[in-house]
Amino acid sequence: MPSFAEQPLPFDFDETTPTPLPVGPPPSYIADHRARLRTRFMAGGAQAMPDYEMLELVLFRAIPRRDVKPLAHALMEKFGDFNRVVTAPEPRLREVKGVGDAVVVELKIVEAAAHRMARAKVLNQHAISGWDALIDYCHTTMAHRETEQFRVLYLDRKNVLIADEEQAKGTVDHVPVYPREVVKRALELNASALILVHNHPSGDPTPSQSDIAMTQQIEAACITLGLSLHDHLIVGKSRELSFKSEGYL
Repeated sequence: MPSFAEQPLPFDFDETTPTPLPVGPPPSYIADHRARLRTRFMAGGAQAMPDYEMLELVLFRAIPRRDVKPLAHALMEKFGDFNRVVTAPEPRLREVKGVGDAVVVELKIVEAAAHRMARAKVLNQHAISGWDALIDYCHTTMAHRETEQFRVLYLDRKNVLIADEEQAKGTVDHVPVYPREVVKRALELNASALILVHNHPSGDPTPSQSDIAMTQQIEAACITLGLSLHDHLIVGKSRELSFKSEGYL
């Protein structure tokens, strides 16, 4: 006789409503729609699907018996695109009716997987020769954030990336940065060089005067301690700005 854990429960809970739903397969029109989307995805990949349908594919796992198209459209309307939905903070996601624990978990799994794959391409790799991969990693992890984040990439004497650390989080247009802490951490890691990275949630990577002043302060501290500041990257929504390329360093 099967154990209690193996017996199907008479009801299941859907994240879109506190009302219990009967256990069983979804209605045929929902199952057929899901099958069509999955088939199209497997045949053509992500490029064959608009953002809201990619989002539906993710939501299928979180909400197995309901039509998730309305929720996908609601999330797209609030955040703008697939990337911004996946990277949205949990409290903001929960502002959308129908988003509960299961939806948040699935979205954050997708975000974490993207970050992990991008990070694997740069960690313990030569940062300068792998510059394109480094830019891709910074864009993946920071371009779609709603608030500013400041990170430091620490390199050894061979310019191999040995640490990637978040130094500070801020608001939509400001992040506090302490040059002393940046260089102190470099000494703790026995790093020889560093690359500064932060994002502009506005999407425009043009540096502000405070960005320039802060970079100059960190550069001065690095020179004093014999460290090299290779670059400061500002990540926008669709492009990045290099302080070195633009002549700020």
